[in-house]
Amino acid sequence: MPLHEQEDDIRTTPYQEAGELAGITRLVDAFYMNMDTLPEAETIRNMHPSDLTDSRKKLTYFLCGWLGGPKLYQQHYGPISIPGFHKQFPIGYAERDAWLYCMQRALALQPYSDQFKDYLLAALNIPAERVREVNAGEY
Repeated sequence: MPLHEQEDDIRTTPYQEAGELAGITRLVDAFYMNMDTLPEAETIRNMHPSDLTDSRKKLTYFLCGWLGGPKLYQQHYGPISIPGFHKQFPIGYAERDAWLYCMQRALALQPYSDQFKDYLLAALNIPAERVREVNAGEY
C-alpha cells in the first residue's frame, strides 16, 4: 500500500494512519458490531460462527499487515488467500456490498481523516470484489 504524507511532511503508512494495532482493533470491533446489528448484514453474519472472537482477531491481524504494519496474521496463522478462504461461502454482489456497508459504517465512527476513510474503503473494495469474482467463477 502506498505511503501517505501528513501535514508535517512526515511519511506514514496506512497502518500508522489507522492507529496501529489499537486503532485497527477499534475499527474491527465497530465492523463486527455492525455485522451483528444491521439487518443488511444478516446474510453475511450467518456465514460466521456465533462467537466472533476468532474472526475479530483474524481480521485485525490481517488488516495490520495489509496496511503496512506487522504481519500478525501470517505470524499466528500462516499464509492466507482471501478469495480462496471465502470460496466456501456463497458470496455475490449482495454479500460483498453488505460487507462493505459494515466497513463503511465502522469507518464513519473512527477518528480518521475523511480522505483516509475514502482511501481505505476504496482499497478494501478491491479484495471484496475479488472474492465475489472468484466465487462467481469469473477467475
